[in-house]
Amino acid sequence: MTAVDNETLAPTRRQHSIWSRMCAEFAGSLLICFSIYIMCSFGSAFYNVNLAYIALGTGVVYAAMTAIFAKVSGAQFNPAITVAAMLTSKTRVLDGVLYIIAQLLGAIAAGALFLFLLPSSESVPVSQWLTLVVNGYDEGSSLYATLTQMGLTYSVAMAIVIELIASIIVVAAAMQSMKRDGAPTRQHTLIMGLAYAAATAMAYPVTGAAVNPLRPTGIAVFASNKNLTVNPLSQLWVFWVSSILAAALVALVMIVAQLLSNRSAGTDGADDVAEAAMLDEDQAANDADIPSVEDEVATTALTGTQADADYSVIEQEDAQVERQ
Repeated sequence: MTAVDNETLAPTRRQHSIWSRMCAEFAGSLLICFSIYIMCSFGSAFYNVNLAYIALGTGVVYAAMTAIFAKVSGAQFNPAITVAAMLTSKTRVLDGVLYIIAQLLGAIAAGALFLFLLPSSESVPVSQWLTLVVNGYDEGSSLYATLTQMGLTYSVAMAIVIELIASIIVVAAAMQSMKRDGAPTRQHTLIMGLAYAAATAMAYPVTGAAVNPLRPTGIAVFASNKNLTVNPLSQLWVFWVSSILAAALVALVMIVAQLLSNRSAGTDGADDVAEAAMLDEDQAANDADIPSVEDEVATTALTGTQADADYSVIEQEDAQVERQ
């Protein structure tokens, strides 16, 4: 695989209709969120809270969904990625808005399906399962009980910074592995899986690793009235603000880099034009110093006439000597 393969642009017009692409974003978002809810709840319940298990599982799920739906919609599955794609003109604004709507509906459907299938009893209430799944900070963190035993708490500032950096990793990876028209490159699936796994490993101890605002939104809608320590909806804004800010920062860097690249290319072009003009002037000066063909002909003709005149004078002198 060469760099040319990565930079080759696919046709700008999509082969799939907007409805097909929305369905792909809906289905992918639903399956991703539902899989993560299952891993964080049942996986943590049976295998304890295992950071490697959750991070690796999250990365694999995103990679799998990306591989399945990438050729249909580009497999964005994240409003932050969609916003960045719109700001950098990789995705049309109308398509991006419809993508985000489909993504949100998919996440909410995943939350509803998870709550519907969730087993509960008097000894294991629904709130106990949801505590392992919801995203939050401080009292809303899934590790709050462990932290309080050590006398530690996570502030909102720390939650925002961690989620911001994690989202920047994901959004930057997505933008870098997209072509100019938003189509994914051949490495897109692997890159996204690794990016989400790394971001999850970093953010999970603090916020439960939302990384994607769809993930906390889908479960917060149905966990808001389940007697949790903190209402998840009250902390949901942290994940949306962090993600959208990350999208704006990544898009800004890309736009500035493109402008500087275009400016550099324009300067190089102006230098080439100036150099060409100087070469033309030098050539014109050299041409002026070299006698033209017409001048040489004129000079040759003048020399011949002068020679004839000299011979005529000699003949006249010889004739006068003979007469004498």
